[in-house]
Amino acid sequence: MSTKQVADYLDLNEKKVYSMASHRILPATKVTGKWLFPKVLIDRWLMDSCHSGMLSDRMHITGSDDPLLSMLVAQLMSKGNHQEIISYSATGSTLGLELLSRGYADVCSIHWESQQGNRDSLYSLLKSFPNHPQWVLVSGFERQQGLMVRQEMASLFDDKAKSSLQPLRWVSRQKGAGSQRHLEHWLMQQDVNPNELLFSATAQSERELAGYIARRNADIGFGCQAVAVESGLHFIPKLTESFDFVMSQSIFFRRQLQALLELLKQPQTAQLANMLTGYQLGESGKIIWNGQ
Repeated sequence: MSTKQVADYLDLNEKKVYSMASHRILPATKVTGKWLFPKVLIDRWLMDSCHSGMLSDRMHITGSDDPLLSMLVAQLMSKGNHQEIISYSATGSTLGLELLSRGYADVCSIHWESQQGNRDSLYSLLKSFPNHPQWVLVSGFERQQGLMVRQEMASLFDDKAKSSLQPLRWVSRQKGAGSQRHLEHWLMQQDVNPNELLFSATAQSERELAGYIARRNADIGFGCQAVAVESGLHFIPKLTESFDFVMSQSIFFRRQLQALLELLKQPQTAQLANMLTGYQLGESGKIIWNGQ
């Protein structure tokens, strides 16, 4: 909607709408110097503004798949008084951001840093969404990413013998998934053309990928250590990545999110992460990017 349309819709004068957009009170973006307002986000802003937020009794997390996050969300729900809900659905990193941008999710979990360990590529991805000035990026944890194979195949895999990659049946992830991006970058480093590999399946989540390998529908795939271990697979580490959270600035203060970030700092969560393997908990909850 245009500024005039929003002013009519909210029964405000246009100067007030300009001021609210400039101060990031209303969700908006500038295109060729003109303010534009996504109607779905304006409607959500209205609902969130009613009585301290009609939607403040719920929080939906989408984006990248992770076992530790899934277990922590389940813990928070079990401790609640059944008057609020925290849900988590794994969609992959970029689809999660798209759902966040359109107002269908509150938080997007994401792992998109470069293999050199910086987040420049992640910042570029976030800035490709028009409402990114209203977003913040919050640190979650670090985890190990690498190759998964069945235990009896572990001795056959050798980094130095690229020929051993060729006859294997690979599982890919859907387009836009962080794990698929890591796999493609790793293959390029090995001078292996992904088009020369045999991909027998495409998985929509880390656990689905591990399931294909464990059931012998495929031989190898790229994912996180915790998923490999819980599926009884051999894991070959390739990189340590950051697993972060993206949300609007208003969501950062929602009690469900603060409860999740606080839970990440608790000793029992460190014990759980050690049991799952492949995690490093450090600066959970730290804002590392504010939309600029």
